[in-house]
Amino acid sequence: MTAPDWQDGKRYLWPLGLLVPLIPFGAWLGVLLTGSPVFWWVGPILVFVVFPLVDTIVGQDTENPPEAEIPGLEADRYYRWCTYLYLPVQYMSLVLACWLWTRPELGVVDRIGLAVSVGCVSGIAINTAHELGHKRENVERWLSRIALAQTGYGHFYVEHNRGHHVRVATPEDPASSRLGESFWAFLPRSVVGSARSAWKLEFARLRRGGGNPWTWRNDVLTSWAMTVVLFAVLLAVFGPGIWPYLLVQAVFGFSLLEVVNYLEHYGLSRQRETTGRYEKVRPSHSWNSNQVPSNLLLFHLQRHSDHHTYPTRRYQSLRHFDEAPQLPSGYPLMIVLAWVTPLWRRVMDPRVLAHYGGDLSRTNRGPQ
Repeated sequence: MTAPDWQDGKRYLWPLGLLVPLIPFGAWLGVLLTGSPVFWWVGPILVFVVFPLVDTIVGQDTENPPEAEIPGLEADRYYRWCTYLYLPVQYMSLVLACWLWTRPELGVVDRIGLAVSVGCVSGIAINTAHELGHKRENVERWLSRIALAQTGYGHFYVEHNRGHHVRVATPEDPASSRLGESFWAFLPRSVVGSARSAWKLEFARLRRGGGNPWTWRNDVLTSWAMTVVLFAVLLAVFGPGIWPYLLVQAVFGFSLLEVVNYLEHYGLSRQRETTGRYEKVRPSHSWNSNQVPSNLLLFHLQRHSDHHTYPTRRYQSLRHFDEAPQLPSGYPLMIVLAWVTPLWRRVMDPRVLAHYGGDLSRTNRGPQ
């Protein structure tokens, strides 16, 4: 197909990603229509049951945009608005949830279910923040930090761009999981290591400029301050009774980010060159998936190899690489597998070894 004949077949499907922040509205409507409290748990039901089934039914798409079309795709602001609109819906859902948590007709289990559903929204919002935070325009970088405020994970803005993308697929990267490492061992290592790394990176940046790190120019401090202000306003408006559920949604949300970090580079390793430096990041250093539905909901995050090659490239332009290792399914199902360590290792360890021709020494491996 020649470039003049090419059209983005997903163009008018990208707004489907806005269904995710509508989950709390769907939960409330489901309860109102049926009276069944199971709808408070609609978030995890959709993300971890329905989405994997739809991924399996719809299948994959490996088509890439022609190189000649990429500048036009990058410049088309329609695609940007598909990500921008996530944020107002995200925060309307949060305000709705805060009001619902104050309703006396909801029991504790119902409130927890709603909190987990909201956590699905805030967790996937980190992916939207990820897309926006890599861009050069200041407005998009600010929108990224606003999206992160709900989970208290504003330091991701610093660590991911300036830490993870430099150290990816090496033992020095806290967000790159090792062969044999369970998600439950990876989680605290990544959470603590990423926060510590973000602080060190920002501290060093400000010191190089001769400034004081304890300043409003510290992107880590200002991002955390945004969370403090957000939560303080919500507690002032809706009362202290919502505090446990705000915490649940935040923890579940950033845990979703970390489980995605876990599966994106599991066991993959950049080799050291004769100079002692690590080789350049290649498509072979990220696990990929071309499942259409989950790629639409996650703005092509699953074409992760191209993202690491061209971090500022917009989601609609990301390409599939034949040489990139492929996950057996999309992220929703792989997340469930990652939570069950024996299943994860049975599925993924042989794939890691096959990727390296059985040479264990070439993997990013843990002490196991």
